[in-house]
Amino acid sequence: MRKPQLIISLLLICLVVSAQEERPRNLTAFDLKKIHFGFTVGLNIMDVGFTRNYEAEGFSYADLSYLQPGFQVSIVSDLRLNKNWNLRLLPGISFGSREIYFYEYDEGVVGDLVEIPRVANPVPLGPAFLDFPLHFKYRSLRLNNLRPYVVGGVNFRYDMSAKKPGVYDADSDEYVKFKRGDLYLEFGFGVDNYLKYFKFAPELKLAVGLMNMIDPDGRTGQPQFANSIAYARSYIIMLNFHFE
Repeated sequence: MRKPQLIISLLLICLVVSAQEERPRNLTAFDLKKIHFGFTVGLNIMDVGFTRNYEAEGFSYADLSYLQPGFQVSIVSDLRLNKNWNLRLLPGISFGSREIYFYEYDEGVVGDLVEIPRVANPVPLGPAFLDFPLHFKYRSLRLNNLRPYVVGGVNFRYDMSAKKPGVYDADSDEYVKFKRGDLYLEFGFGVDNYLKYFKFAPELKLAVGLMNMIDPDGRTGQPQFANSIAYARSYIIMLNFHFE
């Protein structure tokens, strides 16, 4: 009776040892490089958080219609500081879209879209931005060909499609504008995968804007729409894929 138990025990020990056995490592000298380069492609979703000025004359309730997907590409420049810390500069360009709708508002109740021809259409924001992220990256110990990490830093983002504050096209549907530039705090996490010829890393990241993005100078003759928004903060969720 003890023999089958002994065999089962030996098999379990072999399985545990096999699971813990270190596999052949790829790119063993990669992490010793002082500096290396790569590129990034990714997806994003841009959102806006509003603080509304309910006391504004002619107040209308501003909100986004729905979240729309975008994408970004960037160049990776990575400087090794020590065995766990890296400094990364990732300049690039991102594409995304946000549309603000204005709704009727009466004593705490949000109603239908404001039925005035001048704001029947949503106010588009974006869609092309220059990005200048500067991140610190902390990497854990490498396990076989995987190495989890966290990142954090700042990013200055500039809207290339935005016009000067207070400038509106005569035939446009724009009645509020976002400022051209914003500074973001960014943080996220990912996993470095050491493949045979390159390193691949999926990464999830959140960006939180630090500035009030609403241009206080509303459209001439229609200031109530800009005045209805006291503060607008940008939020961006990104799923990036790094190739280094």
